[in-house]
Amino acid sequence: MIDGKNILYFMWIVAALCIILFIPRNKVRLAWVAFLFNQFLTWPLGLCVVDMGWIEYPITFFEKATHTSFTFEFFIYPVISSLFNIYFPEGKSFWRRSAYYVLFCSTITIFELFILHYTELIRYIHWNAYFSWITLFITFYLCHKFCLWFFKPYSNSSNY
Repeated sequence: MIDGKNILYFMWIVAALCIILFIPRNKVRLAWVAFLFNQFLTWPLGLCVVDMGWIEYPITFFEKATHTSFTFEFFIYPVISSLFNIYFPEGKSFWRRSAYYVLFCSTITIFELFILHYTELIRYIHWNAYFSWITLFITFYLCHKFCLWFFKPYSNSSNY
């Protein structure tokens, strides 16, 4: 088994570098909105999944405060969601946008399966990779739709 704490430290460093290297200055506001909205979704959902006994996270940074994966739910996945929204192929074909969703959801799920099998960071109890993929898809979709709404051009209608 690979040491879980070292993987958590490594993931924090990689995610921080992704913020620095891959978020262009002109997209920082979009990145922040996506990051915060994703936290808004995933943090309580992660808590529910753990409290329902579907997943366990034996190794975390804040064992006495929470039993969920603070690293993934509060930092790693929001960073990925920021990148997802920044580079989303808006205006492209349905198939290209769909492939983008499939690529992101599948990559994260495969990484999660690697973590599941080779570390003690996560244990599925009443959960499986399909549930992970579906919840990733739903949260990416909701976050993307929220960002589109949030940054919708100002309308000169009398509603404002």
